Amino acid sequence: MKFIELTLKNHTILHGFDARNREITEEVEVEEASKKIVAVSRILSISEKFILIKYAYNRIIYWEYMEDYETIKKMLIE
Repeated sequence: MKFIELTLKNHTILHGFDARNREITEEVEVEEASKKIVAVSRILSISEKFILIKYAYNRIIYWEYMEDYETIKKMLIE
């Protein structure tokens, strides 16, 4: 299993959907970014601002990352 190190900060946790199919989310803001080791197999997508990572119990988290988009792209391709 391949892992990459990312610097992650604020994030939105998607807990699921309500009866009207609207997302149930939790916004989390932190003072400082922190480094995390992430399994590449858990990454669902990357945009220029967020990386979408899946966790246990079908939770999905939109993380704000501090690296440059091209840097992360290169880490994943290697």
